[in-house]
Amino acid sequence: MNQFTLKDNAQPPAGRQISIALVALLASLAGLLFGLDIGVISGATDLIKAEFATTDRHIENIVSSMMFGAAIGALGCGWASSALGRNRCLIVSAIIFILSAFGCAFAYSVMQLMFWRFILGIAVGIASTTAPLYIAEIAPEEKRGAMISSYQLMITIGIFVAFLSDTLFGTSGINHAWRWMLGIIAIPAALFLLGVLVLPNSPRWLVMKGRSKEAYNILLQLRSGNTEIARQEVADIEEQIKKPQHGLSLFVSNANFRRSVGLGIVLQIVQQFTGMNVVMYYAPRIFEAMGYTGDAKLWFTALVGLVNVAATFIAIGVVDRLGRKPTLYIGFCVMAFGLGIVSYLMRNDVITDPTLQYLCVCMLLVFIVGFAMSAGPLIWTICSEIQPLKGRDFGIAASTVTNWVANFIVGNTFLTLLNNLGSSKTFLLYAALNILFIIFTFCFVPETSGVTLEKIESNLMEGKPLRKIGR
Repeated sequence: MNQFTLKDNAQPPAGRQISIALVALLASLAGLLFGLDIGVISGATDLIKAEFATTDRHIENIVSSMMFGAAIGALGCGWASSALGRNRCLIVSAIIFILSAFGCAFAYSVMQLMFWRFILGIAVGIASTTAPLYIAEIAPEEKRGAMISSYQLMITIGIFVAFLSDTLFGTSGINHAWRWMLGIIAIPAALFLLGVLVLPNSPRWLVMKGRSKEAYNILLQLRSGNTEIARQEVADIEEQIKKPQHGLSLFVSNANFRRSVGLGIVLQIVQQFTGMNVVMYYAPRIFEAMGYTGDAKLWFTALVGLVNVAATFIAIGVVDRLGRKPTLYIGFCVMAFGLGIVSYLMRNDVITDPTLQYLCVCMLLVFIVGFAMSAGPLIWTICSEIQPLKGRDFGIAASTVTNWVANFIVGNTFLTLLNNLGSSKTFLLYAALNILFIIFTFCFVPETSGVTLEKIESNLMEGKPLRKIGR
């Protein structure tokens, strides 16, 4: 290591050791805010529609404007996190979270609400891209997977807390309850800001900026004063950054890389068109179509969030035992079955029979379990595994932006489908799509569990069929 001189007995100053768990927890709060902002609009839409005497088309625009902003935030985040640093990007996102929460709460027209939801989306796009990257760069290798999984878990917890908060405000009788629903997110956003202000810089970012000594000092604090580990990690980072990313040029020149980028893009479209975010954004409207009104539809929405959290633990427990593809097969089958039964029941006037109403709710929850144990976490995992090292940043960025664009399309069309096709045909459409995704998984998705990234890259560049690059 020739950038700076280290003393063999170098130790972090007393009291300066940093708990890696605390750092990861503070960064993971970005996932909590991400989940809160995904879920919070669900319980507010009916109240917003009533207050502004607006249409379902305007509600779709209000809901989806956040996803459009998130796509913009994710697009610009690569440059910003490289130029400013990961922790500074998280600080910026926290400030935008706070401002946009107040903006949404005090909006007095549909256009104002759409604008502040768009700004909120920029914060979501920045945080959802930067936080997992930051966690991966500060975590010890043996804890990296668990820490990134905790970030994903925080997203589902955030969605559940948002649903629960909406339910409590919606059943409280408070005037302008939707303003409280949207505005109260400023409180966890402020706590997030206070937390990220004390986060250390990413050691990898510091080395990229030629500040290896600072990176070493931070790693020394993060690794409980172990000088050998800190030295080795700095050396490893220095070796890695000698191999710069050439994503765009590789995409233009290499057909095999275009195949992996294309697969990552389609996988994100698949994830969004399972119909999961339709439920996240419009759950009260869906329960209303099942015949529930008033407080009942809000409490059932909170139940959706709780089941989503619980089912995420299933994914953590089975993904490495069953493998990626078998888990996806099970998930798509469960989702198609759940939505198919929901479609059938709604076609047969479920509203008139309380027993069938409860069955309809149960089948929707079955759908939630199918997504949370499979396509929810696994699509992100596979998208990161199939990209070759030299183009990994480009490939992941392309799939991330696609996720938000597809999310925008889903959020901006559901009520239109509901009003034109009816509830039964709309859910039948999503059930049919999940069946198509089973075929897509068989034909194109590789089994990457237990296979090194180097082997996957080698198979890809040799031109093997996509579904065989994990062998």
